[in-house]
Amino acid sequence: MQGLGELETAVMEVLWRDPGPQRVRDVLDALNTERDLAYTTVMTVLDNLHRKGWVSRERDGRAYRYVATRNREDAVANALRALLDSAKDPESVLLRFARSVSPRESEVLRRALDDTAADQ
Repeated sequence: MQGLGELETAVMEVLWRDPGPQRVRDVLDALNTERDLAYTTVMTVLDNLHRKGWVSRERDGRAYRYVATRNREDAVANALRALLDSAKDPESVLLRFARSVSPRESEVLRRALDDTAADQ
């Protein structure tokens, strides 16, 4: 994801999989099926994500419960937008991307463009 490190992205994936409020321990347990992370590491990552605006948090006793503030689809769309904006020739990149999509994706894009044109 744009602006996120590898571990931050992994934490966001956990929060997106289970969108209910989660404690640091919940996130740690989900991540430790593939990694061996310390509680304080995950706590720091969640604190950084909160500071960046990717998660909100509420007190639950002495701990916090965290929730993603944006969904995966918006995050990916924003990352794609940033990549396109960073290209020297964004129109060429967009055309190459459009030519690479599947028939189903092409239909989705057509409907979205039709909806956008109808709204204007």
